[in-house]
Parts: sequence; structure tokens; C-alpha cells
Amino acid sequence: MSLFSDNIRTLRVKQKISQEKLAENLCITRGRYVKYEDGTSEAPYDILKKIAHYYHISIDLLLSVDVRKIDTQDLLKLENNRLVLPIMVDREGENFIEVVTQKVKAGYLNGYADPEYIESLQQISLPFLGVGKHRGFPVEGDSMPPHEDGSIIIGRYVESLGEVLDGKTYIFITKNEGMVYKRLNKNKKNVLVLESDNRLYPNYEVKASDILEIWEYKCNIGQNDRKIKISEPVNVTEMFLELKRDIFEVKESIKKK
Repeated sequence: MSLFSDNIRTLRVKQKISQEKLAENLCITRGRYVKYEDGTSEAPYDILKKIAHYYHISIDLLLSVDVRKIDTQDLLKLENNRLVLPIMVDREGENFIEVVTQKVKAGYLNGYADPEYIESLQQISLPFLGVGKHRGFPVEGDSMPPHEDGSIIIGRYVESLGEVLDGKTYIFITKNEGMVYKRLNKNKKNVLVLESDNRLYPNYEVKASDILEIWEYKCNIGQNDRKIKISEPVNVTEMFLELKRDIFEVKESIKKK
């Protein structure tokens, strides 16, 4: 027996549908379907896709999550019948925000689709964020000032690549790079160009097929209370504006004398 066969049996029983009727909906014979449910045969991709669409659940969850442990009615539904993990809410109905701390960051790439891992994360509530599914991620390094190493960035789950906008910042969960916080430099076809606000770090490209999750930046939680330093002008226009401000200040001081 496999987790997949257990899952499709559980879902079928929950919906009180016979094997014969389900096989008919999948356009296959009952005998063929029974082999998937008893684990003696593996379902090919086209059948996996049909089953996922029939139950309105993602293939990821069918293959990797024990659906007996979650309430599929409480899953967040996305486009193309995809589902993400359960939304945790408090007594007032506000969404809890799971925080991925540095301590558990290494396990996120393997645990993002595991409800037990997600439920084990620390939780906070920030009602001012509004609608959407939010999650907190740790900042590491100095690639994205003013966010400092050790602070937490809260992101809103992005349901499709069509929502991402050039120039905005996102937390990207990718197969090869893991968890990164970057600014979208240019959205090419099937490729995203990611940029660090720290110019010492070069831009690089990520294939859309390598992206597991995208979270849009919403707010930052940190401990830094240092006064922001005004940087030196980087171009002629800024130098001119600063000179005008200096002249204005001199004139104002003369008037007061």
C-alpha cells in the first residue's frame, strides 16, 4: 500500500462514491482503478491529473500528505483546482501567520507541503495585513537593505506568476536556491530576473518551473532603531537638488538675522 492509494480510497469514501462510478468519471475501467487504490499499480500522470481535478486537490497533496490528517474543506483553493495547506485561524476568525524561524528554515523546502511541519511553526496574528494567506520568513545576510540579518519579513501568498510585478519585492522558494528575498527586476517569459538592493550582489535568473512558492512582501519585523544615514548623492540631479536645498537654507538664515 502507498500513501497515494490510501488517499484516493479515503477521498472516495468521504464522497460516498463507488469505485465503478469513479472509474467512469475518470474514463477508465473499474479494474484499472482498483489497482491504483489497492497499490498494485502506479497511476500515470494523466490519471493523477484527472483524480486531482475530480477531488479539487493538488497532485502534491495526493502523493505526499496523509489527507486523513487534514480537513479538505478548510483548504485554501487556488487556480486550476490547486490547494495549499490548511489556514489556521484564531477565535476571532483572523488568519494566523506561521513564522519560519532560522532554527527551522532548513526544513522548509521539504516541509512546505507537510501540514504537520506547518502546524509546528510559531504563530502570530497581524490583523492590519488584510485578506490573503500570510507567512513570516527570516532575513539572512545583507543583500536586501534596510532589512537586517535576523529580522522577519511577512509575505502574502501569490497564487500565480501573473500577479508578480516588476520592481516589487518577494520571498521566492525555489528548488535550487531555497529561500531568497529579492526584487523582481524583469519578468521574462517563463524566467524571472531577481535583483538584490545591495549592488554588490549580481542579478540572476530563475526558471518559472523551479519556483515552488512566491510570497509578496507586506511588512518587516525587526529590532533596528538606528537613525537612517543619508547616503551621498549618486548622480548630478541629486547633487543639484542638494545644492538648491543648501542655498535655500542659507537664504532663510540670512532673513532671520
